[in-house]
Amino acid sequence: MADRFRLTLAQLNPTVGAITANAAQAREAWAQAKAAGADMLALTEMFITGYQTQDLILKPVFVREAIAAIEQLARDCADGPAIGIGGPALSGLTLHNAYYILQGGAITATVLKHHLPNSDVFDEKRLFTAAEVNGPYRVGPIRIGTPICEDAWHPDVTETLAETGAEILLVPNGSPYHRGKPDLRLNLMVARVVETGLPLVYLNMVGGQDDQVFDGSSMVLNPGGQLAVQMPQFDACLTHVDFTRTAEGWRAEPGLMAEIPKIWEADYRACVMGLADYMAKTGFTKVVLGLSGGIDSAIVATIAADALGPDNVHCLMLPSAYTSEHSLEDAGEVARNLGCRLDTVPIGGAQAAVGAALAPLFAGTEPGITEENIQSRLRGVMLMALSNKFGAMLLTTGNKSEVAVGYCTIYGDMNGGYNPIKDMYKTRVFETCRWRNDHHRPWMKGPAGAVIPERVITKPPTAELRPNQRDDDSLPPYEVLDAILEGLVDHELSVADLVAKGFDRATVKRVEHLLYISEYKRFQSAPGTRLTPRAFWLDRRYPIANRFRDPS
Repeated sequence: MADRFRLTLAQLNPTVGAITANAAQAREAWAQAKAAGADMLALTEMFITGYQTQDLILKPVFVREAIAAIEQLARDCADGPAIGIGGPALSGLTLHNAYYILQGGAITATVLKHHLPNSDVFDEKRLFTAAEVNGPYRVGPIRIGTPICEDAWHPDVTETLAETGAEILLVPNGSPYHRGKPDLRLNLMVARVVETGLPLVYLNMVGGQDDQVFDGSSMVLNPGGQLAVQMPQFDACLTHVDFTRTAEGWRAEPGLMAEIPKIWEADYRACVMGLADYMAKTGFTKVVLGLSGGIDSAIVATIAADALGPDNVHCLMLPSAYTSEHSLEDAGEVARNLGCRLDTVPIGGAQAAVGAALAPLFAGTEPGITEENIQSRLRGVMLMALSNKFGAMLLTTGNKSEVAVGYCTIYGDMNGGYNPIKDMYKTRVFETCRWRNDHHRPWMKGPAGAVIPERVITKPPTAELRPNQRDDDSLPPYEVLDAILEGLVDHELSVADLVAKGFDRATVKRVEHLLYISEYKRFQSAPGTRLTPRAFWLDRRYPIANRFRDPS
C-alpha cells in the first residue's frame, strides 16, 4: 500500500448561481492537481452553487442543474485525481447540504451535513434537512472523514469519524469573515485534532457574497495541533499538501505558510473585497458617490479606488449654501490624491425650487429638520440620476454609528446600492483612515501614501445642513456613542449594565430610543460589508414596530 498521498487544496471564489462557471473553475483546478500528480482535489462547501444560496436552493430546477453539473464533472474528470466538491443532494424529496466524492467517472461517496447552523448569518435549518453522521470514505490508500463546516465546530461528528476508521479529517467550509475569526477557527480546529488525534484539513472559500466576505485562511493541522500549512487570507489559492504514512499514522508535510494580516488590515481588505465582488457578481464596473469633504465619504472613495481602480470611481461634490470652503477644498484634495474624477453640482437652485413649490403648504411653520433633509434628498436625486444615466452603482457612505441611531436621511444620503462601511463605527473610521494612509498593499488598486488629508480626519464631523452644524450638537461624542452602541448592539447589554460601566443613564436611554426608532431606515438600507458578528441585516434582525424599552 502506498505511503504517500497528495491532496490539492483549492481555496477559490465561486459565484452564487453561476453553476457552469463554478464547474469550470473546478475543472481548471483539477487539471492543475492532475499535472502535479495529486491523488485528490478538494473544493469547498456548496462550491457548485456558490454560498450562501439562501432560498435559491429551494428552487427545484436549480438543485437539479447543480447535481447534473456534479455528475458531468465526474464524467469529465474520470482519468486523474479524485474530486471532493460541495453541492446539494436529494434523498427523495429531502434536501441536504452535501459533499460529493468523484472517482473514476462516478460519484463514489456522498457525505451529508449533520449540524445545520441557525445563528448569525446562517439559516440552514429552514433550507436543509440534517442527516445522520456519515462514516469515512476511501481515496487511494487513505480513509478520509469529512465533517462539513459546522460539523467540525462540535466534537461529536469528528469523534464518530475517528472511531469508524478515518485517518485524516477534511473539513470543507463556507465560513464568512468577522473580526477575529481566524483565531476562533484555529482554536476550534486544534480542539478537534487534540480530541481525535488525527490530522485535519480546514478548507475555506474566498470572495464576497452580498454582505458576507469569505476570507479563506485555510490550514492543515497535524496531531498535537501543529500547523503544517497556512493558506493566505482573502486570496484565491491552490496548494498541494503531501501526507506521509508514519508509525503513528498519516502526517502532513510542512508546506505553504502564509501570514494572516492583523485586524486593521483584515477589516479593510474585507471592505475592498466585499465591494469588488459585489460589483463583479452583480454586473457593475463603475461607481458614483457623493464626496462631501468629510471622513466617511473619503474612506468610501478610497475603498472604491482600491477595489475598482481610480478610473472607475466618479465623485460628485453637491454644495449648498451651508457647505464650507474647507469642505470644497478637502473633497478636491481627496479626489486628486486618489486620481478619481470629481464634478461639482450645486444644489442651491434645486433647493430654492423645492422650497418655492412647498411654500404654500409650509406657510406659518418654522424651518427645521424637514428643510435640512430636503438638501440631503436632493443630493440623493442627483446621485441616482448619474447612476441611472451612466450605469454606475451609487455607493452610500454612512458609518455604523449613523446607521444605528438614524443620523442619516432615508431617500437622501442613504440612497445607494452598497455601503462598504455599514458595519464600521465612526471611531473605527478614523483609525481606518490613518491605517490606509500609512499602508499600501499589492491588492490595492488606488495610489500609495496619505490619500486622506489630515484635516479630513481631525476636523469636527458635520452634515453641513444648517449654519455652524456639528454632529455632536445632536449626538453624544462619538467615543461615547460608539461605546454605548457596542454595548446595546454588539453585546445586547441592558441599560443597567451600561450605567454600571459608568455611562450616564439619560444618554444611554436616548441612544436606545434612537436605535429602536431607526429600524425602519435600516430595513430599507443598502447592504454593506459585514465586519462583526452583529452587523445590521442578517446578524441582527429586530422588528420595525417595537414598543419595548429597557425598564432598567
